[in-house]
Amino acid sequence: MKQKKSMKMNRPLIKLFVLTIILSIVLTCSFCFGRYHIGVLDLFKILFSRVIHMDKTWTDQMEAVVFNIRLPRIILSCMVGSCLAVAGVSYQGVFQNPMASPDFLGATSGAAFGAALAILLGLSSAMISAYAFLFSIITVGLVYLIGRYSPGNPVINLILAGIMVSSLFTAGTSFIKLVADPMNELPSITYWLMGSFSGAKRHEITFVAIPMLLGMIPLMGVRWRLNLLAMGDEACESMGVNANQMRLVVILASTIITAASVSVSGMIGWVGLVIPHLCRKVIGNDYKYLMPTCMVTGAIFMLGVDNISRNLLETEIPIGILTAFIGAPFFIYLIFRKESRLS
Repeated sequence: MKQKKSMKMNRPLIKLFVLTIILSIVLTCSFCFGRYHIGVLDLFKILFSRVIHMDKTWTDQMEAVVFNIRLPRIILSCMVGSCLAVAGVSYQGVFQNPMASPDFLGATSGAAFGAALAILLGLSSAMISAYAFLFSIITVGLVYLIGRYSPGNPVINLILAGIMVSSLFTAGTSFIKLVADPMNELPSITYWLMGSFSGAKRHEITFVAIPMLLGMIPLMGVRWRLNLLAMGDEACESMGVNANQMRLVVILASTIITAASVSVSGMIGWVGLVIPHLCRKVIGNDYKYLMPTCMVTGAIFMLGVDNISRNLLETEIPIGILTAFIGAPFFIYLIFRKESRLS
């Protein structure tokens, strides 16, 4: 009896371990696949050559492709996929709304406005990311202030404020596209809005690593309390948890990782909506396991989509287009698939 109970308790950990192995395989494939093919053996030699001395059997071009092109892109893809998935599942827990996603409170709309404004002003790529991050935070801050001080249900007010402020910044982005130079600035704005990891650089990883950690660590630390929010504010109070403070912490942390992600990747949708639902089917509703599962699965999904993006056609397909093509039908599939068949 005890053995059966122990196996049942370890089942989520086993599934998480399997997903981690899958992530490792996808990571290896991501390094090898591309217009410049690199064998698995050469890949591991190149990677380990930075740690231990090895006889060089690879070319300088192969080493440059691994460390200067694919490594930053792969790391950034994993970070963005993990953060968007975790932000999505966190918003769904806070608002008790299965349709909640990282752009629920207008974070992506604000980032789009900030990036478009920076491109219009002719700023550098680093400043484009900085503007996107800043305006994403400002947007959610406005949403929170409006929702917090409006009369009525604070959760509903936040949702309505998110719709309103998001529409406002979307209109601002449209206006910037209207007045932008159609030969230079408009194509750059349009391409950024479609999302891409093309040209990922190490400085971008450094730029987003700190805010992502600042958001991820609190979310992982309080993830068990999201289970209490599902039971209502009274259940939270009976366990000594302040529901309003809990919502504020989760919203703030989720906003930070969403803003950081969108600032370097552009507009990438569906990850924070589809991945949490898929993970619930696989591992259940316990946030103790659900959130780490979303983190790993989000990285797998984003890496897979990025591999398709850069290898399917001769020209790279923007990530945002692919996530919509893959995410929307898959979400419909999840809706219609019976729970018993995925348990």
